Amino acid sequence: MDRPVSQKMGITAESRVLVLDGPPSAIEAIDLSTAPSLADDGVTDFHHIVVFTRTQLEVASAVERLRPRLAPASKLWIAWPKAGRLGTDLTIKHVIRIGYDGTLVESTNLRIDDDWTALKFTHPKLGKTYRNSYGQLPGSGGSTAQEG
Repeated sequence: MDRPVSQKMGITAESRVLVLDGPPSAIEAIDLSTAPSLADDGVTDFHHIVVFTRTQLEVASAVERLRPRLAPASKLWIAWPKAGRLGTDLTIKHVIRIGYDGTLVESTNLRIDDDWTALKFTHPKLGKTYRNSYGQLPGSGGSTAQEG
């Protein structure tokens, strides 16, 4: 049997998870039954934040407002409709570029359900080289994460 989406995301019973703007069917597909529920009460130490977006503007806004809420080892999952569905103007290239513009780096892409996909972003590791043809970290010339 295929692993649940939550397991693919690395969500465990100990994970503090925040899901924003998700349609009920996609949230159900993630299966957060093992994660403790936590209201959005200003907490900044989430292990995983999953935000559902449909436009480039929504992704940029989400990165800007949620990046400060990510602890050093936290993950920000940006979800968007696949293949131009639901009127989206997003592609993986757009999501990567916007994430890098917001000083986050991507790693894992996964399918949530038939309509939604998600890409995991984290803080860059100091001194690590990141090469991506779709985005570059500000002030780094696109290559190495720097302090600041």
